[in-house]
Amino acid sequence: MKDAAGVVPTRRLDALTDAVFAFAMTLLVLNIELPEDFDPKTTQDFLQGLARLSDTFIAYLITFLVLVAFWFGRAKQTNEPEMASTAYARATLFHLLWVTVLPFSMLAVSRYDVAGAVWLYGANMILLAVTGILISRAAKRDSGHDDPADGRVEFGLLIASAVLSMVISLVSPGYAMLAYLLNLAAPFVSRRVYGA
Repeated sequence: MKDAAGVVPTRRLDALTDAVFAFAMTLLVLNIELPEDFDPKTTQDFLQGLARLSDTFIAYLITFLVLVAFWFGRAKQTNEPEMASTAYARATLFHLLWVTVLPFSMLAVSRYDVAGAVWLYGANMILLAVTGILISRAAKRDSGHDDPADGRVEFGLLIASAVLSMVISLVSPGYAMLAYLLNLAAPFVSRRVYGA
């Protein structure tokens, strides 16, 4: 084991990770706002106003579920060393950077029905996946243990769905976020790949 070469206790990075994820998840819901001029007179007016927020709700739900999946993946990691190496700490901090940007990219994709907003969101997802891969590799290198379920399948599906979403946005930005539903297949694909 290379724990002696660590620069910071992993538990400190885990505490920071939990806090950043909780904060980002909270910010997501704050991005769901009714317009300033919203003044329903009847229940039907109110429900129609909520229906106009459907893109925001879809973006919120997808983003929240992605954050839950990333947090859950980090929480179930078993091969982390007690002391984090510089590479592990940097990968974790860069990962958290992209977690904190996610509420902004969710806001952009929910407000603007244009390909550029979808591309911003997709780039955010790809950067989350890439930094997740870097964390897994650093943990493997630092601990000396290979975790077969290190998230490669999940990260690969997230990258694929982000790219598919970007492609769909060139034709129909309004439907592009639906590509992220591919991530629901991650548990089934993982079972097939790892035989668990």
